[in-house]
Amino acid sequence: MAFSLKLPAKIIFGRGKRTEAVDEICRLGKRIVLVRGRSVAWADTLQDDLRKKGAMVETVVSMGEPSFPDLVAALDNIRTLAPDCVVAVGGGSAIDLGKALAALAQGAADPLVHFEIVGDGRSLDRAPLPFVAIPTTAGTGAEATKNAVISFPEHRRKVSLRDDRMLADLALIDPALTDDCPHTVTLSSGLDALTQVIEPFVSSRANILTDALCREAIPRAIGALAQLMEEEKPAARDDMARASFFGGIALANAGLGAVHGIAGVVGGRSNAGHGALCGRLLPGVLLANQAAASGNTALIERLGAVADWLGAALGVARADAFSALEKRIDDWGLSHLSAMGFDPNDCDETARLAQSSSSMAGNPVTLSHEALIRILRHAL
Repeated sequence: MAFSLKLPAKIIFGRGKRTEAVDEICRLGKRIVLVRGRSVAWADTLQDDLRKKGAMVETVVSMGEPSFPDLVAALDNIRTLAPDCVVAVGGGSAIDLGKALAALAQGAADPLVHFEIVGDGRSLDRAPLPFVAIPTTAGTGAEATKNAVISFPEHRRKVSLRDDRMLADLALIDPALTDDCPHTVTLSSGLDALTQVIEPFVSSRANILTDALCREAIPRAIGALAQLMEEEKPAARDDMARASFFGGIALANAGLGAVHGIAGVVGGRSNAGHGALCGRLLPGVLLANQAAASGNTALIERLGAVADWLGAALGVARADAFSALEKRIDDWGLSHLSAMGFDPNDCDETARLAQSSSSMAGNPVTLSHEALIRILRHAL
């Protein structure tokens, strides 16, 4: 079997490892764009420490999931600095914005041409700036991926800017930065992390290296999430951060599936949070893939393994695992799609648009338009 694995150029993982950030960043240059989440207190410390080292720091505050107008405005602001590198500290939104800024800061073309679906999906015309990703949530795995998800309000879509050169020069993951994350954020980001190790595992593009990561991460993710829904545990935070990072690597190399194919469209039409959408859609997609797997021995075995891992953590048999996951998600308090602002009348159009999503290409079976509508209605 042929296989390959694309990774960030350098990876630092471990509790307390954020203390290494300043020296690592300053090796990349002294004119730094720092993209930060609004509530990330440690970003203030990092900014001050970089300036003490003689760095010139231009700060961009991420105000939530980035839109194309946000990206264009930030590009205009940072170009006068002629930055040496971009550093992103925060959740997936901040990291995606930082990754896109690094990718486009030196480009000559209209940024739109590089985006999928709404643009031409053209490769970058110049190499990205060096990029450092420091996550403060455990969910998206964006520190390990080669794409940035940006919303286009006028198109009511979330689409990707994608290029292999967008992989981070440094991914620094310190699980302590996720300690005491609020319940709602822990739940939505944790379900995103879980989805992003399940979908690459059953993906039609899985390989033996992504399989190894997912086999280790799926039971770790569901176990850590179940613990964190009950109480704060540093060891569970460590496990979730590792699972999230492994999921980022896996999806960058093996792709995703119908959960993300649908979630990208629903998010653009409702402004609901990505992780919450993935969590709400995951059980229905698992059941739909299971129903469509007849005769596909390899997929049946993989879905069975996923059911075993979920069932062991949730205390149920394999046959009941996917339904039990949905009930547990309900018990944990995740909203349904209608409460997230999704219009039930949009199911037909959403299903049609989801079929053209790049994520859908990795789904292990082809799900019909009617099957996608059933998944959406089930999640309402």
